Amino acid sequence: MNSRERLLLALNHKEADRVPFDLGATVLTSIHHKSYRALRIYLGLPDVQPRIVDIFQQIVSVDDDMRKRLKVDVRDVAARSSAAFRIEIKEMPGYTYFYDEWGIGWRMPVEGGWYYDMFDHPLKDIQSIAEIENYNWPDPADPARFVGMGKRAKHAATVEQHGVFMGGLCAGIMEMAAWMRGFANYFSDFANNEKLLVALMRQVMDLKMGYWEKALAEAGEYVDVVNEADDFAGQFRMLISPAMYRRIVKPLHKELFDFIHARTNAKLFFHSCGAIRPVIGDLIEIGVDILNPVQVSATGMDSAELKREFGKDITFWGGGVDTQRVLGDATLDDVRADTRKRIEDLAPGGGFVFATVHNIQGNVPPENIMAMWETLQEFGVYN
Repeated sequence: MNSRERLLLALNHKEADRVPFDLGATVLTSIHHKSYRALRIYLGLPDVQPRIVDIFQQIVSVDDDMRKRLKVDVRDVAARSSAAFRIEIKEMPGYTYFYDEWGIGWRMPVEGGWYYDMFDHPLKDIQSIAEIENYNWPDPADPARFVGMGKRAKHAATVEQHGVFMGGLCAGIMEMAAWMRGFANYFSDFANNEKLLVALMRQVMDLKMGYWEKALAEAGEYVDVVNEADDFAGQFRMLISPAMYRRIVKPLHKELFDFIHARTNAKLFFHSCGAIRPVIGDLIEIGVDILNPVQVSATGMDSAELKREFGKDITFWGGGVDTQRVLGDATLDDVRADTRKRIEDLAPGGGFVFATVHNIQGNVPPENIMAMWETLQEFGVYN
């Protein structure tokens, strides 16, 4: 059985020969460059300079030799950068910083920094919808984004016979609204300026539709999974109420997901961190096929309970090991035990793609990563 067959069986809630494994097919299931280099050395692979694919998360493109060594089943066909924009890393006292193509400012401490964090929000001071409409937005259909995308997707699907994953244009409509406005303004808008907030989310949604129209025309024939996302929960509860999500955001999500589903047979992968259990049923209702990252340490996100309640209707892509409390800091035996539990909870009947809960962080020892992987090889086999 090849990797693509294995993935498609899992996505259709059938058991393959083993649980499919993803590392690096998405910017949500990858690995920080520090841990990646340490893992390569540990495995005896050449110590190459990794290619950073998400600058603010500092995660890498997993090289072919690592994919082969770890039996990774999924490949990405990410869009390229716009021809109209190039990131320029600059320095300010104590930080390196840059502005992205949306006009958002990011900075990372020179000493001890692991990630770039937002520090400047371009629409923080707007007062009107006209200012949203007149902003200099990126071109989602810039042909430079799609150069070679169809060829790469075809090669991954038909020659390499991997599952093929296509990422989106940007973060989710809620996240982009928060990043453009700043978090204090964003949450205030839910209560005090709903029309402005909805106009901003709709603007981002329209750009996303422009991207998906072009991307799926270029490579949709070979793509198995497409990605959207929105983080709207924290460790213990949602950041807005379920009722507010259903009234304000859910109709926009449905419109976007319907647009995507009308243009591809690929499954829709939706990333949303935290305690999102109250709205998982809503996500299924509006067309989400796959849930990620399955943050098992958050309130209400017990892996066994999620499988029992939602396992027939949605695939869990993630949840393979608790990255928050176990993978980086626990003993090897604890890593093995947690990984085995997640497999036993989520794998039966298919509908499970093994990945860590979000990206592997920069301080995770290679021994822990391999303890996780070896446990998957032992217990992720179907009879």
